[in-house]
Amino acid sequence: MAYLLLYVDDSILTASSDDLLRQIIGSLTAEFKMTDLGTLHHFLGIVVTKHANGLFLSQSTYAADILTRANMSNYKPASTPVEPGSKLSADSGSPFEDGSLYRSLAGALQYLTITRPDIAYAVQQVCLFVHAPREPHFQFLKRILRYLKGTLEHGLLLSKSSSTELTAYSDADWGGCPDSRRSTSGYCGYLGSNLISWSSKRQSTISRSSAEAEYRAVANTVAELSWVRNLLLELHVPARHASLIYCDNISAVYLSDNPAQHQRTKHIELDIHFVREKVRLGSVKVLHVPADFQYADIFTKGLPKHLFLRFRSSLCLRSSPTQTAGAC
Repeated sequence: MAYLLLYVDDSILTASSDDLLRQIIGSLTAEFKMTDLGTLHHFLGIVVTKHANGLFLSQSTYAADILTRANMSNYKPASTPVEPGSKLSADSGSPFEDGSLYRSLAGALQYLTITRPDIAYAVQQVCLFVHAPREPHFQFLKRILRYLKGTLEHGLLLSKSSSTELTAYSDADWGGCPDSRRSTSGYCGYLGSNLISWSSKRQSTISRSSAEAEYRAVANTVAELSWVRNLLLELHVPARHASLIYCDNISAVYLSDNPAQHQRTKHIELDIHFVREKVRLGSVKVLHVPADFQYADIFTKGLPKHLFLRFRSSLCLRSSPTQTAGAC
């Protein structure tokens, strides 16, 4: 068995045995002009460090470059990327003079979320206004950079695991956008104990109730886990149990398994049928989780420091391997 990850002219190759790996590298070298760089240590700006139990993925150098670009290398660190309850509006404050700088920094931060899920919500917020940034938007962005200043060495820890069970946490901030009153969906998905997928995204339509907003978030999470299950099947490591999705809204959990179609839910009928079909087929199960253990909350709103730090610890985010002792 061999897996090849290819992006333009960069690739990662791994195989079930060293002999097979050398054979494939020899075959590729005979056909293409390529260089074998040996053990994986760097890929598309992501530094990969091996430790006793797995891999540590970091973009600390890239994050430091962003701070330098913003002239914020000497700023005082912030404890969280977003102040609790902070919301951005398209019309608040005066226009920001250097729109190119704002867009450059926002785009760079977006790429940084590959290994920093803890800033996903904050980056999603600043990216909503790249077309016409204002002073409060830039101050919001600077808060993210100040948070990065104190967590430069943080990265994603992927540990060895024999489990192929998929679990996810789904949440929504109902009507959170002050301009459009659209909700923000968020989820985080785990393969075994490792975080492999996450999202923070504003919903495309307005939800008329918190249950509707939460259910749309569940539907997005089901779609993501369905894609991951298909990918695992292609990689010959199929998920053998139903994927568990945890939601803190009891109404949304009830709707996922209730065969009755109520008048008040017809406007989200497609999402309802999509989720129920997956539940009926046994590939997904939606369960309730108390709000205190709803880890996806970190992807939908600004949280108090103590809650943010507790939820961040569930995202397999750690400092460099010399400080983590290899535990996730």
